[in-house]
Amino acid sequence: MATLFDTSEILGVLRGFNPWWAGRADPVPPFRRLAFQACRGYLAQSQLRRAILLSGPRRVGKTTILQQLAAAEIEAGRHPRAVLYLTLEHPLLKLVSLSQILALYTEHFHPEGEPALLLLDEVQYARDWEIELKLLVDHRPELRIVATGSATVVHKGKLAESGVGRYVTVPVPTLSYYEFVRLRGDVEPEIDSKLKPSSLFKLDSASRGELASRLRPLLPLFHRYLLVGGFPETAKLDDTSLCHRLLREDIVERVLRRDMTALFGVRNVADLERLFIYLCLHTGGIFAHKTVADALGTSTATVANYLDFLEQANLVYRLAPVRRGGKQVLRARNKYYLVDAALRNAVLLRGPEALARTDEMGLIVETTVLRHVFAYTYRDRPQIAYWRDPVTSHEVDIIVISPAYKIPIEVKYREQAPLDRGGGLVSYCSAERIHQAFLVTKRDVDFDEVKFDGVKTRFLRVPAHVLCYLLGQAERLLWQQAGSLLAP
Repeated sequence: MATLFDTSEILGVLRGFNPWWAGRADPVPPFRRLAFQACRGYLAQSQLRRAILLSGPRRVGKTTILQQLAAAEIEAGRHPRAVLYLTLEHPLLKLVSLSQILALYTEHFHPEGEPALLLLDEVQYARDWEIELKLLVDHRPELRIVATGSATVVHKGKLAESGVGRYVTVPVPTLSYYEFVRLRGDVEPEIDSKLKPSSLFKLDSASRGELASRLRPLLPLFHRYLLVGGFPETAKLDDTSLCHRLLREDIVERVLRRDMTALFGVRNVADLERLFIYLCLHTGGIFAHKTVADALGTSTATVANYLDFLEQANLVYRLAPVRRGGKQVLRARNKYYLVDAALRNAVLLRGPEALARTDEMGLIVETTVLRHVFAYTYRDRPQIAYWRDPVTSHEVDIIVISPAYKIPIEVKYREQAPLDRGGGLVSYCSAERIHQAFLVTKRDVDFDEVKFDGVKTRFLRVPAHVLCYLLGQAERLLWQQAGSLLAP
């Protein structure tokens, strides 16, 4: 054991993190993220010899999920001392290895060889964590492990090689609009709980009108969601300025100034911050590395590295362009979106006045729709891209591409959202022989199916709040089945 401190100091930290060992337990929030039930399902599979990795941005509830798992497992009959929770970014725990911590645990609290649940928070801060987890999965079958960290950090480097067949990744994105409504305790609409976006094509005009009517009371809450985003800590706050300040302090500044330095060795934090601000201003725009590098006074290689770090830190999504036929574009110019529009609002101090600005709301809603698409399609692992015609400059904002389907989505969040036969969406769908496509609108009266002579595609104009709510509801249905399925 390290000589910088006495062993009793580590034992004190373990006791402090696990009050249930002494018969005490702090109350846990009753609201449960979708990932909670997915974890319970995986833990119920005794034959599943894999660690469970919760991944997502900061402040989305990963630590709360671990605490809820501890409470649920103890309530279900697991001995309290058979549940070990650790926050591995704790300063003292950073000075020892995970194996040393477990040695103390088995020596003083729980016999080695007996079943136990390990809940490892911020696992990437543990020394040699990739090797440590691999050894535990391979040689300690009595241990079930749930860890939190960054998904892309988890899949890179050593773990990408050693972790094959040893890990199940459960994403924890920001709250969906559906979860946001439930967390706030607002009255939920009386609609079919199994309704999903693809089901909308089966409804007639009257049924779509009835659905719009039932979801109409939630429109003010959708506007609130667009402003403050899907972070559980701020979801119930009514003060927009306070929400944005907390997001800047707890997420943006902490990730950019601390995590990036600790995990990726970023030295010039000022340039990284300026790049992030640029992405806030131009979210969803085509990214020109040379232009941005010149503006920052740095190299294109540095800009590329910083973009990769931001993506690994779960702060941005990247969309690559595709040609017709689904082929990647050579020398692609990617688009980058923030994982939650509220981060942009917080950094740029965009308050309720943004709701009246068409240009602002277009960016915010496009970012929000993309978040829901990424979360809903996670298990299929499709390619999510955009298309742009270099001649006409026509575009399709989002295209979900998998071997089983191809779904184009165009966002027009404005008072008038006509579907133009000569526009990008119809042009792309006609050439690609797409079966179904979505045009996301603002008004709930713009909710109908559109067809064009000679074009086989069924186009559905759907209000943004309806689509986002149904995507969130459908996401819940998918993760309810996670207990009987292995993650891809």
